[in-house]
Amino acid sequence: MLELARQTGAKLVFTSTSEVYGDPEVHPQHEKYRGSVNTWGPRACYDESKRLGEVYCYLYHKLYGVKVKVARIFNTYSAGLRNDDGRVISNFVSQALKGDDITVYGTGEQTRSFCYVTDTVRGLQLMMEREEANGEVINIGNPHEYSILDVARMVKRISGTASKITFHPLPEDDPKQRRPIIDKAKRLLNWEPKVSLEEGLSMTLEAYKHKMDYL
Repeated sequence: MLELARQTGAKLVFTSTSEVYGDPEVHPQHEKYRGSVNTWGPRACYDESKRLGEVYCYLYHKLYGVKVKVARIFNTYSAGLRNDDGRVISNFVSQALKGDDITVYGTGEQTRSFCYVTDTVRGLQLMMEREEANGEVINIGNPHEYSILDVARMVKRISGTASKITFHPLPEDDPKQRRPIIDKAKRLLNWEPKVSLEEGLSMTLEAYKHKMDYL
């Protein structure tokens, strides 16, 4: 895609990930932070492939002037997520609606920042439009931070489920904290999220419930 952009003069947005920060030793995370990534572990293939993708983007921008922009996307969710995709929001929502145990890994004290898909897509659109974003790496995520246990409790409260919250061993290399600094997105894109986690979870629960009733 970078080579095609070079040949045609096209613009390109590369969707990277907050996973390039690994299990961060700097919190919250800004774009200049180089990360703390384990290159020899179960998450390494994803982390390192995205980091390598960013390197290619840098080289094509510096060597050939390709108008490439890199979006480091933090946890994105939506009412349209598959209910079996294994992500924490879809897991919690599906379990709550079925009355199953809501499974929390570790103590649940690890934190994440959840961005509703409409906010993420709007950020990507602005990155493609704005010339100021050329050659830039920009965090796209919600700066409001929640513990996983708080998210489980919120899903339980909004859904009204009788599900119990259960605790299980934490997967290897699971990051302890994750929250973006979005000052750069505000400055270059005039972007920040609009959908709160409670609002997004309510929409997701309603959509999942409709899907389950239909099935």
